[in-house]
Amino acid sequence: MDLLSARSSVQVMDWTAHGERTLYSSRWVSFGLIDTELPNGRRFDHEVVRAPGPAAGTVVFDAIKGVLLLWRHRFITGSRGWEIPAGRVEQGETPAQGAAREVLEETGWRVGQVKPLFAYHPSSGMVDQTFHVFFADDAVHETQPADWFESDRIEWVSLDDICRELAAGRVSDGLTVTALSWALVFGPLAAVRRETGT
Repeated sequence: MDLLSARSSVQVMDWTAHGERTLYSSRWVSFGLIDTELPNGRRFDHEVVRAPGPAAGTVVFDAIKGVLLLWRHRFITGSRGWEIPAGRVEQGETPAQGAAREVLEETGWRVGQVKPLFAYHPSSGMVDQTFHVFFADDAVHETQPADWFESDRIEWVSLDDICRELAAGRVSDGLTVTALSWALVFGPLAAVRRETGT
């Protein structure tokens, strides 16, 4: 029996949550402790970070210009790097509406349709937030970005340069790394790369 077969024959039991208490809460985030029981009966307090809602980001592509990215400074990690336009989905919005709004607010470009690519949990061991990733290829420049203070510059970056920037570590934001990598390997940018030989 190989390792994969051995693993698949083992029954994994769910952890049990007996209750939760909140230690801190704001409109952006809450932090709490869950009274957790393992399948073997051991109990302990497990930390949890809860987001008030999902976040959404968009890979905005133009066949001539490339992908619309923001060069941003993140003071918490002390890092600078490329990011796709993204942010929190506001109350009353769908993830698609939030994604399109964030593109306009952060870049000044308006997208007509955002197409869902995938959703994922960036840190599912402790954080409950869901990230929704979309794709748009019909952006029209409309105005100066409302959130101009969020980035040093806004640029269209070619697919070749994106691959180089990823390899060089100049894309370190988790949402952006995941979105661009998925789009380049499995999503619509993979087809573009095959067609153009990039």
